[in-house]
Amino acid sequence: MKLIMRTEFDNLRLNPLHNIESDVNGEKQVVKIFRHQALISKRVTLKKSVRYFAIKGYQQYLTAEED
Repeated sequence: MKLIMRTEFDNLRLNPLHNIESDVNGEKQVVKIFRHQALISKRVTLKKSVRYFAIKGYQQYLTAEED
C-alpha cells in the first residue's frame, strides 16, 4: 500500500459500490474500504495523525469528479 491524498480517499469512500468497515482499538482507528470483498484503501488515525493508504492501481476505482 502507498500513501494517497485525502481527496482521493474521500472519492473512494463516497462511491456507493464500495463497502466501508471501521475498527477502533484504543487510540487507533482504522477505516477500510472494500470493493468485491478486496481491500482497496484504508485510513489510519492515531492520536492526531491521519494517514491514507491505497493499493497499487487504486485509480481505476476513482469516480469522475464533477466541477
